[in-house]
Amino acid sequence: MDFQKLLLDVGKALSQEEVKALAFLCTDLLGLKLTSVGLASDLFSRMVEQDLLSVEQPHLLTELLLIIQRTRLIRDLRLTESTTRNLISSYRKLLYNLSEDITDANLKDIKFLLKGQLPRRQLEDNVTTLEVFLEMEHKDLINDTNLNLLEELLQSCCPVLNEEINRYKEQQASPHSSHIAQETGRPRSISCPPEPNQNQCLPFSHPERCRSTDFSDPPPLPESTMSPSNTSVDFQNRPDVVDLSLSLSRLSTTRSSSPSSNVGSDASVISPSQLNENSSQQQTAQTTNTNTEDLGSYPMTAAKRGLCLIINNNNFSESKQRLQTREGTMVDEERLNKVFEWLGFHVVIERDCDRKRMLRVVKNHGEEDHCDVDCLVCCVLSHGEQDGVYGVDGLTVALNELKEPFNGLKCPSLTEKPKLFFIQACQGVSRQEPVYIQSDGLESSSIPSEADFLLAMATVPSYVSFRERSNGTWFIQALCQNLIQMVPKGLDLMSILTKVNADVSRKTDNTGQKKQMPQPAFTLRKKVVFPVPKAPPPSLTSLINSHNK
Repeated sequence: MDFQKLLLDVGKALSQEEVKALAFLCTDLLGLKLTSVGLASDLFSRMVEQDLLSVEQPHLLTELLLIIQRTRLIRDLRLTESTTRNLISSYRKLLYNLSEDITDANLKDIKFLLKGQLPRRQLEDNVTTLEVFLEMEHKDLINDTNLNLLEELLQSCCPVLNEEINRYKEQQASPHSSHIAQETGRPRSISCPPEPNQNQCLPFSHPERCRSTDFSDPPPLPESTMSPSNTSVDFQNRPDVVDLSLSLSRLSTTRSSSPSSNVGSDASVISPSQLNENSSQQQTAQTTNTNTEDLGSYPMTAAKRGLCLIINNNNFSESKQRLQTREGTMVDEERLNKVFEWLGFHVVIERDCDRKRMLRVVKNHGEEDHCDVDCLVCCVLSHGEQDGVYGVDGLTVALNELKEPFNGLKCPSLTEKPKLFFIQACQGVSRQEPVYIQSDGLESSSIPSEADFLLAMATVPSYVSFRERSNGTWFIQALCQNLIQMVPKGLDLMSILTKVNADVSRKTDNTGQKKQMPQPAFTLRKKVVFPVPKAPPPSLTSLINSHNK
């Protein structure tokens, strides 16, 4: 009752314009349209329903009030600023901050310049700046990785605001940018100088209400909060894991700039011998030559990079192992599809494959001629257990069975070309503690026909990995986001996967006790550096929004 009263008091203190601003900031989290939000109570109810707001977890409300500069309201209601967790994306905060500096005259000019690109009804006088931004996103004119049109518009109306966009882009590109920037306590650093005409940008007239211009995103996979009722575990229902199932059912997780959502795990165990084989081959590839000689890079000059095969097992209703449906996996599939298409791959998707079909699919593709391509990518999204992943019939396919059709003996046209496998499945049922541990020292051995492979696992042996039912798996989220951000910088794949490791390792639940650590094993002999695509990268935010509509 006290918490409901607090929410009621907040709603009464906010103007209608501020409620609309909160709804805009929550667009990625709640998938709301501004026109669908009339009262603050409507917005708060949606947050509570989606487990984004509770008496134990007031972080989102506190962050929103900080962003719209209602710090006094936070103090009056005895909310603490220390409870913020950067759940709102830096992109969403950028657009809101820009809207605060765009005057009515600026907005009128922007609408004039957008004639022919937006529907006329979205350019009427009563349409706000935030509504214009949302319509531009809907038409894919702007997104979190492409702000070119917005920069052009601001250059014509209020050029100094582009400094704010430049600052956002620099911090997104910086590998050392702070991921936990406080959203208050630093004065704004820009405002347009006053001019004698009404076209000037709105000056910052309240220095005591500081607004951050640090647009660093929180960790791509940050701390999160989820209700116990929304949590599921996807490993086989066996007596020896019932207690773990009950424990995991209490796990809470979220993702920055997306809804707090249901999390499951894709339990599988990879045998130590199999990891020894891959890791030892990796070590051999790394230590064969320790001179200052440059490793070089695999050639990436073909018109098409090559095949990207996505095996996505979702429906396990006919499984002999009583495995659950992998809710959220379609988001992973869509992300991988868009990102690897952007990188120049020909994407082939195979859904809900049983063991026989999985083996037939990889065998058929292994028999194809790959002479005119640069490399191969295979992504497997499934449940699993010891030694491999499950088909939808509950039968196991060993990871070596997936790789074998593409090795140097079975597929000569891929010899000396990188073969990149990304496996989203658990390697066990244990949960990792918050102490960060690395393992090494495996014996080295090398099999020439197995050269040039990468096996990127979602987690280390014996441990679970986690999947958000609305947003997909932590591993695939981080993989796709970092490919988009780091390929244009010319970084090699192992550097990107190291960043994926760092991002996923920072992800945790609201208790800080649940962790996940991906692990790549490889026999690569050179660097894998994808050419920078000419097309702008896909927006992962828009993919999530479209999938959750």
